[in-house]
Amino acid sequence: MLQESAPLPEALANLLGLDPNSTLVMILMSLIGAAFIGSLMMTNTALAGPWAKRKITAAFTDRIAVNRIGPFGLLIIVADAVRLLSKELIVPEGVDRPAWDLAPLVIASTALLGFAVIPMGNGIQLADPEVGLAYVFATASMASVGLVMAGYASNNKYSFLGGLRAVAQNLAYEIPLILTGASVVIFAGSLQMSEIVAAQSQTLVGPIPSWYAFVNPFAFVLFMIANLAEVGRNPFDIPEAPTEIVAGYQTEYSSVYFVLVYLGEFIHIFLGGAIIATIFLGGPAGPVLPGIVWFMIKIWGVFLFTQWARSAVPRVRIDQLIEIGWKGMLVLSLANLMLTAVIVGVIA
Repeated sequence: MLQESAPLPEALANLLGLDPNSTLVMILMSLIGAAFIGSLMMTNTALAGPWAKRKITAAFTDRIAVNRIGPFGLLIIVADAVRLLSKELIVPEGVDRPAWDLAPLVIASTALLGFAVIPMGNGIQLADPEVGLAYVFATASMASVGLVMAGYASNNKYSFLGGLRAVAQNLAYEIPLILTGASVVIFAGSLQMSEIVAAQSQTLVGPIPSWYAFVNPFAFVLFMIANLAEVGRNPFDIPEAPTEIVAGYQTEYSSVYFVLVYLGEFIHIFLGGAIIATIFLGGPAGPVLPGIVWFMIKIWGVFLFTQWARSAVPRVRIDQLIEIGWKGMLVLSLANLMLTAVIVGVIA
């Protein structure tokens, strides 16, 4: 049986009767654990991108979505995979080939790295470093490098504008995102993800759990809004804005490269949901059901919120986006951080 407190590689070694102190054993178990977590999140992404996104959007806009291929239209996932991967990879003239080739890999892989420190319950956590939350923010922000590479290397003015917009947006909203996350760190007294989850294990009032979404709802709302900008969902889908710049940084990508860029977008949405679930919603905590089930319910709840925003909230202009980020979100996140520090200091 997997131990709740042991990282996944160590738990797997104990389960198989292997020596967890052996370097070779731990490397092997780490690879197996990484493959499991990666496959789990890729499966969720495959379900969300081709199928759930269409069904949710159709429900919000009173339309009929995919329903012909397989039960409930689920085989559209397979059909889209075959269709996209079998298409010709078109390489435009004048692209900076090394950067153009690497950009989709950078976009897709950086989010997967973040899941390494997310506690999903039932011993499903690849690693638990003391700087876990800082690591997650660092890996998530690396996606900006891929967006810049894609926009600049494509030799296309629309792609270039999309890359510039992506950088401006990420800079304007990552700082409020991190500052709001820091207010949670002040409450928990640790950057370690397991400690942040453990700090939310008590009850606040009656049956209400002491999740930081209830302890500090203002920080929760700020984080949710900033996360919309980080994952490029309305009203902050400026880097792609199809009515203005075709598809932004991904305009020149086709076939398997487009799949990687599209995949990276949804993996980042789920990473954002995983961070929110961990630092505001008690991680895998929940009654009756196993922790991993509650964790998935929470990140799918965040995904549903992003799709609601995509269908219901109009896009803002690029100047409005920057103004909201620097003059609104930054000021509010700083105020939240200082107020949290004062409250915790007084209580302590």
